Amino acid sequence: MIVLDATNLIAGRMATWVAKKSLMGEEINIVNCENAVITGKKRAVLTRYREKYKIGDALKGPYFPKMADRFVRRIIRGMLPYKQNKGILAYKRVMCYLGVPSEFNDKKLETIKSANVSESRTLSYVTVGDLCKHLKK
Repeated sequence: MIVLDATNLIAGRMATWVAKKSLMGEEINIVNCENAVITGKKRAVLTRYREKYKIGDALKGPYFPKMADRFVRRIIRGMLPYKQNKGILAYKRVMCYLGVPSEFNDKKLETIKSANVSESRTLSYVTVGDLCKHLKK
């Protein structure tokens, strides 16, 4: 079982890594999902997701979760073949949490060095927590 700390990790890069590991059979728990980041200028990112959210119909979608842990899990689902049996099983092996639950306090938190925002050339980014707060308005 892998316990991954999402603090300052780029959400898309983290999601591809998690999707590959879960397809290989690893069980992955992601903590601090609200601290994962989406790169780009803050205003552009917020308006893009706000427009996507307004386009949808309450009954037909597209559906965007407003909670950070579910938002990150939805990004990971997009990287999996979730309509096939192997994708369904892989998706069940991935769990996302806000903060660090008490069951993972004594475990060593891992990180992905290549997905860290400090390794990126982009200086501007938005945390998933801030994006979800913006979507709730």
